[in-house]
Amino acid sequence: MKDFRYTHFRSYIIPVLLFLSTIMTLGAFAQDLPLLTYDNEQAIIFKTQDNQQVAAFSGFVTVPENRNRAGSRDIHIHYVRFPATTKTPGSPIVYLAGGPGGSGIKTAEYANFRFPLFMALREFGDVIALDQRGTGKSDALPACQSSISTHSAKQQTDVEVAHLYQRAALECATFWQQQGIDIKGYTTEQSAQDLNDLRRHLKADKLTLWGISYGTHLALAATKTMPNNLDKLVLASVEGLNQTVKLPAQTDAYFARVQSAINTQSKAKALYPDVAGLIRRVHKRLETAPITLHISDNKGKKTDFLFQRWHMQRLASGMIADPHRGLKRLLALYRALDMGIIEPLQHIANRGYFSEAQINFRLMPLAMDIASGITQQRLEQVNHQSRSALLGPYLNFPMPQLQGVIDRLNLGDEFRAPPVSDVPTLVLSGSLDGRTYPQNQREAVRHFSRVTQVIIENAGHNLFMRSPEVTQTIRRFLADEPVKKQKIVVPLPDLLIKR
Repeated sequence: MKDFRYTHFRSYIIPVLLFLSTIMTLGAFAQDLPLLTYDNEQAIIFKTQDNQQVAAFSGFVTVPENRNRAGSRDIHIHYVRFPATTKTPGSPIVYLAGGPGGSGIKTAEYANFRFPLFMALREFGDVIALDQRGTGKSDALPACQSSISTHSAKQQTDVEVAHLYQRAALECATFWQQQGIDIKGYTTEQSAQDLNDLRRHLKADKLTLWGISYGTHLALAATKTMPNNLDKLVLASVEGLNQTVKLPAQTDAYFARVQSAINTQSKAKALYPDVAGLIRRVHKRLETAPITLHISDNKGKKTDFLFQRWHMQRLASGMIADPHRGLKRLLALYRALDMGIIEPLQHIANRGYFSEAQINFRLMPLAMDIASGITQQRLEQVNHQSRSALLGPYLNFPMPQLQGVIDRLNLGDEFRAPPVSDVPTLVLSGSLDGRTYPQNQREAVRHFSRVTQVIIENAGHNLFMRSPEVTQTIRRFLADEPVKKQKIVVPLPDLLIKR
């Protein structure tokens, strides 16, 4: 008969022994690092996808799914804690991933990504890679594949596309409700309260929040829910509380900045003398003559796919975040289509980009965006500007198209009101960020009394690792040293694809 007491002891002690063997490499600090200080934690060896390893703790905090409903079920919010490497640690530093829907734990795991920054910040305190509710290890929610298809043999208007997504969202809301899931628990407001519960769990007076993109949206919400329990904020690519949907005219201004960057590279300038004109020509052609592509659906069945103007606008919206990533490929794609060459587009189709016929959603990203929503005044601006903007209403699709579609999920204009805070805040903005724009980022924290904005010239949305100076700036800020350099210049990547 198996001795379950021994089995339990063995399952506990082996990770601890592994942890002890690993922290010996941390030097003098090893003897001062605590073991299993907090409830629901276990020692682990954290491994990245490129085989870097470090001693850490895996844990979770239990919270209500919906604090606004009596008798709500509990859910677990998971995290990985990287212990501080100092004898006098400050407040825990909590990483908030973007998306919404990104995983903090996966962010630390990805190869050649942000793991070195997670490690560097341990000199100031424990660093927490958090999986927000509905993400990563905190996601026990089924994805929903609706019965609604966007594939069509005829052209579709923007209104028709919006109606398809609205029907799909309502169908998925019903699906999740039938699974016993409280959709109204998956809002930024509830996630902000999770942060305060995490703070209590870690027995900390205050937290330092370190976020990017949607993660900054969550951090700004936390300045309202726990204003006296925040130490510092490190915010990159900031998304304000009323900026879930970006203004289309500001995306056009981004393309003007891209043109200015192109003009500094003679070969790129020769190929792209008028990016805005190029984009408009391709969209106009697709409006009158959409392209038939040959694709395989997710079951391997060969079929035709009618690639329309709105598909191109959605595709472009997903490729403009960073000049060192998708932007050069997007420019090359537009140029090819302008010349009547469809092979690059067919190559994208061959990789399965258009294979999903049915609209599908993950709950967390869908609910968070609908709940954060948009004010009526901003919605009117977006609708007006979309009529003539390069990417129309598709930068943040399916918002604002799904605004208000799920009853009583919207958090209201009080949530979207600009936060007021005296928490020391560092804002890092890429000058060529195609998702959040430097001027809007400053606007998002305009009522903060202790804010420093640093522009990373030629960087995009994912800016943390574009220069060692970014890490140095964050370290100076966390060390309470003055951040005197307001601009960091990184090399502009070559905007031509090398063949």
